[in-house]
Amino acid sequence: MEDTDTIEQSGQKRNFALLAIAIFSAFAIFGFTDSARGSAIPRIQADFDLTELDLGVLLTGNVVGYLVSCTFTAALARKIGIKSCLITGLLIMPVSGVFMCLAQSFTTLAAAYFLLNLGFGMLEVSLGIIAATTFTKNTGAMLNLAHFFYGVGATISPLITTRIMAARLGDGVLGWRYMYLIILSFALIPAIPALIGRLKKQDYNKKKTGYTIILKKPDFWFTVMIIALGVICEIGIVAWLVNFLEKSYSFSSEQAALRLTLFFVCFTLTRLIVGPIIDKVGLINALVIFTIFAGTMITAGVICGEKGVFLLVIAGIGVAPVFPTVMAVIAKLYRDEIDVAMTATMTIMGIIMVPANLLLGGIINKAKLIFTDIHGEADVRKAYAVGFLFLGFCCVVAFVFALLLRRKQKKAGQLV
Repeated sequence: MEDTDTIEQSGQKRNFALLAIAIFSAFAIFGFTDSARGSAIPRIQADFDLTELDLGVLLTGNVVGYLVSCTFTAALARKIGIKSCLITGLLIMPVSGVFMCLAQSFTTLAAAYFLLNLGFGMLEVSLGIIAATTFTKNTGAMLNLAHFFYGVGATISPLITTRIMAARLGDGVLGWRYMYLIILSFALIPAIPALIGRLKKQDYNKKKTGYTIILKKPDFWFTVMIIALGVICEIGIVAWLVNFLEKSYSFSSEQAALRLTLFFVCFTLTRLIVGPIIDKVGLINALVIFTIFAGTMITAGVICGEKGVFLLVIAGIGVAPVFPTVMAVIAKLYRDEIDVAMTATMTIMGIIMVPANLLLGGIINKAKLIFTDIHGEADVRKAYAVGFLFLGFCCVVAFVFALLLRRKQKKAGQLV
């Protein structure tokens, strides 16, 4: 009997290790490939002679593809299984890499990008569900660790992809086409342990909770708003920090890029370090702490001017844990309907992010008009300051929603 128990425990540990490898490697490759477009887009623009409007259409198609896949992944998982969805998402990536390599027109390139982001969406939702159901102990720490690997992939991507594109191929270089073909093929790596690992089979026939019931729960909307506002702040800093520093404080491109790199360092290391702390203080308590920290650092960084730039950098400490910690909260609160809750969260978050990112750019442009002197010269520094104050405001609003979630869950005796 003891031998049987020992063999069973050994098998469970082996299976857990396989799933953990699949999750961590998939997150790392997801971050690596998702960030590759930053290096590729200038070269794509030159090859196809694209305008900024064309690039806007291309990137909007990315978001649409991501949102489309988020809406159907849970339903598909009920038919073919969540593991099959993960493997499908991983397989879509190298296929889209082939299409990118062969694309001869903007239309075919946009279609290839759309396909890639279908894969990204399936990957995001599938990984979230599988991670939440696999890491049932120390959920906050493990999900932060998983997203740490995403950050590692995203951090090293620009350097490696740039070198791949510059590598010699005969009389020319590999360029962005072969770069995408090569790096998207890496998605086959986590597919191997994912195929071998076994997930606990879920009986969907017993589930009574659907989207309608989930969407009627106030605590669900609190979590959605926290994650959406946190991601808006994260993307806003990444997209605008270099411009802000160069145009407001006359930083060189190298100096500004260094500050952004340091932001990523704070961001990535935080996800590695704070996971166990989050589980000890409580997931929702951690959201309260980190959202107000991020909001305070961003606001103070803007008010202090050039001397406060380092505060914008360390704001990454507060922003980093928001996404994975909210995922952990969802895993705890909606364990029996995790697929529905995860899909609804990712879809609504994406819908909120699109106009919010446009709003940020609009706020900066409007502020330029407001802070224009009689000679027609805009005070760019003040305009960008207003934009970053908006990001700080987003974090403060996320803090308010975190407090509301804490109060509601504490009152219900379900504070996680």
